Amino acid sequence: MEITTVGIDLAKSIFQVHAVDAAGHVVVRKALRRAQVVPFFAKLPRCLVGIEACGTSHHWAWELTKLGHEVRLMPPAYVKPYVKRGKTDANDAAAICEAVTRP
Repeated sequence: MEITTVGIDLAKSIFQVHAVDAAGHVVVRKALRRAQVVPFFAKLPRCLVGIEACGTSHHWAWELTKLGHEVRLMPPAYVKPYVKRGKTDANDAAAICEAVTRP
């Protein structure tokens, strides 16, 4: 059970993380505080990380790239079609995780 793809929904203080393995099974659904993000990703093997573009996304992409992860920023319009239910941070993280794997 190795994480291959992660979607992270950025917010002011609580970030929602959604991670899947190679078969597409959900491995992690977790809320992280700002101070917990770098230590959490430092423990993960290198993987693909999707982040919805916003004001702080470039900073977090830079931090995660330093840890060896492949980070892709996406505009919100590319993520919206993958939101399955109501708009929550957890659902947005799942949609980001799905959208980052698409061409």
